[in-house]
Amino acid sequence: MAASPITSEVDFARDGKHLGYLRLPHSVHRSAYGWIPIPVASIRGGEGPKVLLMAGNHGDEYEGQVILSKLISEIAPEDISGQIIFLPMANFPAAAAGLRVSPIDEGNLNRAFPGDPQGTVTQQIAHYIEEELIARVDYLLDLHSGGSSLNYLPSMLMAWDEQDPRNGQRLGLMRAFALENAMLFPRSEEGYFSSAAAARKGAIAMTTELGGAGTVVPEILRTADEGLRRALAWIGVWEKGAVGCPTAKPPRFLNVEAKHYLYAREAGLMEPLVELGDFVEPGTPAAAIHHPETPGKAATLVAFETEGLVLCQRVPARVERGDCLFHLAEPRSDQG
Repeated sequence: MAASPITSEVDFARDGKHLGYLRLPHSVHRSAYGWIPIPVASIRGGEGPKVLLMAGNHGDEYEGQVILSKLISEIAPEDISGQIIFLPMANFPAAAAGLRVSPIDEGNLNRAFPGDPQGTVTQQIAHYIEEELIARVDYLLDLHSGGSSLNYLPSMLMAWDEQDPRNGQRLGLMRAFALENAMLFPRSEEGYFSSAAAARKGAIAMTTELGGAGTVVPEILRTADEGLRRALAWIGVWEKGAVGCPTAKPPRFLNVEAKHYLYAREAGLMEPLVELGDFVEPGTPAAAIHHPETPGKAATLVAFETEGLVLCQRVPARVERGDCLFHLAEPRSDQG
């Protein structure tokens, strides 16, 4: 495969704190010899574990971008044992526009791995992240939230393989981060998510869902910041960061499968009939879809088809057929 056209102003092999941009060449009408500036930082302090912290994978997910911006300013190289690489606006065109996908090519970065160095802008970014950044680290923490269209209970996600010899490390990382909910889903080296990219490169990956609804909620921000500090201390790369953080409570381990997603089958206005955190049974009414464009037409009632915890809800009331309204998660019997 061809080499990436992206170059870095930051030398990831140097100790110290280094700030700059990944330069993605982008020739357009207004800028013939221009480049897209993707913010990047490296804080390295000798030998130790290496971690990639990523946010802005989806540009309308703001919580992770705020948290990483704060940490870049706070962390000093002398406090680090190893290296932390920061990518706070991974899909920069999307993040700068406040959109889930890139306004340049409609690219969804978390559906673009392993990418293509000769492909679209988003594919080029995905290729660089997988081949140049994930390939050099031991851990990937990719901070997501619900964005503009969804709202989540604060949760962790991890690709899980019962036979993986590093499961102790995986569980340790989740217990250190310790958001209330920990979702496990089948691990695979195939696929286009950042977790699949990490599996291909041998890194341990964890993703979060930190609220959403196009907002930044102070309580969620605080909880996630504390969790990330505890996780970095557990990894051993920034032990000082966890000083003063509250003791972690064990997370609730959950399974998520295709059956747990509930979709609209009619267009209209959604009236939710449950709340985040509710536990529902099969047949529990989930939402009423109203049809104000057809006077006298009765609302369409949507019910859950399986049991579980209501972990995620759609935000905009206007829905179209095929929109995800809710998704559930089912407690694991072994609880990790």
